[in-house]
Amino acid sequence: MQKHLNKPLVMGILNVTPDSFYDGGRFKSVRDAVDAGLKMIEEGADIIDVGGESTGPKSKEVPLNEELKRVIPVVEKLRLKTDAWISVDTWRARVAKYAVKAGADMVNDVTALRGDPEMARTVAELGVPVVLMYSKDSGPRTTLKKKRYADVVAEISEFLRKRIAYAKKNGIAEDKCIIDPGMGACVSMDEKYSLRVLKELKRFACLGRPVLVGASRKSFIGNTLGLPVSERLEGGLACAAYAVMNGASIIRAHDVKETRRVVDMVWAVMQS
Repeated sequence: MQKHLNKPLVMGILNVTPDSFYDGGRFKSVRDAVDAGLKMIEEGADIIDVGGESTGPKSKEVPLNEELKRVIPVVEKLRLKTDAWISVDTWRARVAKYAVKAGADMVNDVTALRGDPEMARTVAELGVPVVLMYSKDSGPRTTLKKKRYADVVAEISEFLRKRIAYAKKNGIAEDKCIIDPGMGACVSMDEKYSLRVLKELKRFACLGRPVLVGASRKSFIGNTLGLPVSERLEGGLACAAYAVMNGASIIRAHDVKETRRVVDMVWAVMQS
């Protein structure tokens, strides 16, 4: 993965779910989802993150077979049509295993290897990169709790340090770990904590791992600006720009074309 991180990457979000908070139910068939993924690549996505289960507030757990049915055909057909990286957004070891077999290159686990006791061993055996995401909730379902922190960056950093150690203990090489400090409801329904994470993003550099930031259209943007999810594009782009300026390696976004342009412009200024 390191050779792909010479400049910030854009990860396009491809949710093949009926209930994701922004794009749930958008794709009626595998072909529709694959076409959407290919369009994201044309617009500049370096990675396509395929998810078959919403884990946002008020979401419901999807049976394993249903998640496999949603995800695997999309991964298989994308792999036939592109060399771009494919990520599977799942907390389940079996979904990760079959997705990588189908052509996925990495795993994005919102539970940071806590949701499925077999996930760490499976990722180690697969030998692929894994995103370890912070969440205030121990399981994959995100709650609406307004968690409070004395020092949100310190607490998230300590959590991620422990999850990296856990990954290493279970056979995952440290250089395969990517960290995601979480955003929105994953951190707290009180938006000030997500804003603080962004403001102090450079503090995560002490962990020595690439940082992924996924602020796109999330609740803290809506709470800050007083906007519904359909009107949070500019807020998400501002977060993406600030994140790149402060060391983010990967920006996860719904709006790939706009995010790619912002990321590239910020990077050009930083490298000038």
